[in-house]
Amino acid sequence: QLQASGGGLVQAGDSLRLSCAASGRTFGSYGMGWFRQAPGKEREFVAGISRAGNLYYADSVKGRFTISRDNAKNTMYLQMTSLKPEDTAVYYCAAKTGWSPSQLMRDYDYWGQGTQVTVSS
Repeated sequence: QLQASGGGLVQAGDSLRLSCAASGRTFGSYGMGWFRQAPGKEREFVAGISRAGNLYYADSVKGRFTISRDNAKNTMYLQMTSLKPEDTAVYYCAAKTGWSPSQLMRDYDYWGQGTQVTVSS
């Protein structure tokens, strides 16, 4: 089970950190990812992290967002800086069996409930 948190209303240029807490003892066995879905749009890949800590980012967030994980705390993070109004979306965390994350939603086995991020201009 995944629980996403940390969303909120911020201004353009602000920072925000999302957390994804996982239950169970096998968190370190999963590739993890963050996705987001803006109103009227499809859910899209934002960032992913492998079991070994390899990082993957969508071009739209490279240099602004940083994904990380703490296996001892069963938690994944998404540090978001220089936020833009186009980053407004519901952000979801997801876990997939296997070494690496994926940009494809269908590859993930577990999803969190989502946390709203709203960036005002």
